[in-house]
Amino acid sequence: MNVLLVEPDYYTRYPPLGLMKLATYHRSCGDCVQLVRGTTDNVDFRPDIIEITSLFTYAWKPVHESIDFYHKMFPDSQIKVGGIYASLMPEHINSEFPFVNVHKGLHEDAEKCIPSYDILKTVTKWEKWDASILFTSRGCIRKCPFCSVPMIEGEFRQVVKNIEKYIHPGHQKVILWDNNFLASPYWKEIVSTLQPLGLEIDFNQGLDARLMDEEKACVLSDLKMPALRMAYDFPDEKEAIVKAVETLHENGIRKRKIIFYNLYNFYDDRKLAGDNPESFFLRVKEVLNLGCVSYPMRFEPMTSLKKNKFISPLWTAEELEMVAKSRRVIGYGGVFPPYKGLLKKINNASGFREGFELYPAKKQKR
Repeated sequence: MNVLLVEPDYYTRYPPLGLMKLATYHRSCGDCVQLVRGTTDNVDFRPDIIEITSLFTYAWKPVHESIDFYHKMFPDSQIKVGGIYASLMPEHINSEFPFVNVHKGLHEDAEKCIPSYDILKTVTKWEKWDASILFTSRGCIRKCPFCSVPMIEGEFRQVVKNIEKYIHPGHQKVILWDNNFLASPYWKEIVSTLQPLGLEIDFNQGLDARLMDEEKACVLSDLKMPALRMAYDFPDEKEAIVKAVETLHENGIRKRKIIFYNLYNFYDDRKLAGDNPESFFLRVKEVLNLGCVSYPMRFEPMTSLKKNKFISPLWTAEELEMVAKSRRVIGYGGVFPPYKGLLKKINNASGFREGFELYPAKKQKR
């Protein structure tokens, strides 16, 4: 069969790993495959199957545009849609396109396939891509209320132990997309495999600070990591955060290399609770005083169809805009580094509003 793989034209920094695995799977079945991005008539064959991937729910429009475009071009082709949006909101796709076969969750047949990086050469956006992306595990041991991983990937499990065959020859970087790498019983074995390769390693989804200890910090310190990411989402994580930073620092990892995702604007409808501006301010302040970098992460509901439209009952639109403007003006590249001036401003502030206020309020004349 002829299989057309489609990545919709939404914003993303990474190539479509799922489609790359599907390419390998279909080739193993004797099928011909082609990857395209967005809508184009530059298709080499008449496809029997059109596989379209999806990203976040708020990036749904390019997915629908792709479905509509390729269905009109190839009305007899079977169309399948998978990915995050498809898994979380299948009915939203089928309400407009009842003929689409929506795949929810992982494609188990393709999951363990080695990605076909060669198909990226035909897409301008990805033709110079030189990093190997892989999951060594799926799922997560945590059940964070803001996360869709348990719904899409299920329970935590190991999927790859021998990672060498998943690292493409000539690539200069390895990106691990594990949702909780340190929860794996094989973490040390995998890191030991990565160490002698001398490649740049990116634990892209972050490491769990609550699982960091002396042994893990020591082993990780031998990797070539431009940055090490963790998350500080809730106040009760403070003790684990401080311990993780100090342990990593004692093992030679500079604090300025440690980036903390700081969730804000989160609200749990079931518990009628969430973070607020003051709790967010304190977490940012604590990260900066540890000498680390704060990366504010605005909460978006799993089924949001518009980005940055949700406003928690505990936040206001003005307060959210203050964070956004501060990231652009007093931050650097959207993050808050522990710069001397920024530290002084945050430490001298009485709370959120003063800390993220860009210009002091003018005094009223009597």
